[in-house]
Amino acid sequence: MKELNIAGAMRAIQTWRQHPCRSGAPAAMVLSSSIDAPRLTLSNCTSRSSLFRFVAMGLALAALSACSALQPSATPATTFYSLNATPQPASAVGKALPTPTTLAAGAPTLLINPPHAAAGFDSPRIIYLREPHKLEYFALSRWVEPPARMLGPLLVAAIEKTGAFRAVVLMPGAASGELRLDTDIIRLQHEFQTNPSQVRLTLRATLVDDKTRRMLAWQEFEALEPASSEDTYGGVLAANRAVQRVADQLAGFLATKAIFPSAVPAIP
Repeated sequence: MKELNIAGAMRAIQTWRQHPCRSGAPAAMVLSSSIDAPRLTLSNCTSRSSLFRFVAMGLALAALSACSALQPSATPATTFYSLNATPQPASAVGKALPTPTTLAAGAPTLLINPPHAAAGFDSPRIIYLREPHKLEYFALSRWVEPPARMLGPLLVAAIEKTGAFRAVVLMPGAASGELRLDTDIIRLQHEFQTNPSQVRLTLRATLVDDKTRRMLAWQEFEALEPASSEDTYGGVLAANRAVQRVADQLAGFLATKAIFPSAVPAIP
């Protein structure tokens, strides 16, 4: 179906206005909006009003078509997810962990630096793998913050529940302490190479004597959690469980260093 040319229609109106029928004389006229448009024949001046209505209708339709072409298409909304795992109680972290009442008066204060993340894992994008070494991102799903930023408070909560430290402080802050913890997310990814798919979290932790700057211990912790469904939300639930497991493993590891600091030789 051929579209009415707006410029041609305007020329048609101008021609009609200049036609002798405007003075009342009968005449025959041929109007064409463009070369491709239908030819309109006016055999009697009594048809002037009909012609005008026809041309006006064509202009209105053309304007509506232009507006609909300029209107942007609807974009699907992005969904945001969080890491807010609830750490387990101290009894689930380790059977021999101390309670606050059995700690020595000189129990150390632990300072936790904000966690870092390896390249590729330091943004709010949710990463998945279908092939080894090939990182891909969900287009319409993101973390509310980079995972490393959400991890810090979760580590503090898990370590506090062990009761092994006089205080656990997330830096930056004005507090001073005997021990400092540095952590790095090596990977946090939803892997689709297995059935069911799984989420892998790998965290490296380094314990440092904050007074002497000597490294006391380091270890990598890893958790693999199966996804409950083969979509983003199934991976998010698995990621929260993985964070909880790793946080509890790290808390148990650090508690042993706080109880027996003299038994942990410094790493040269």
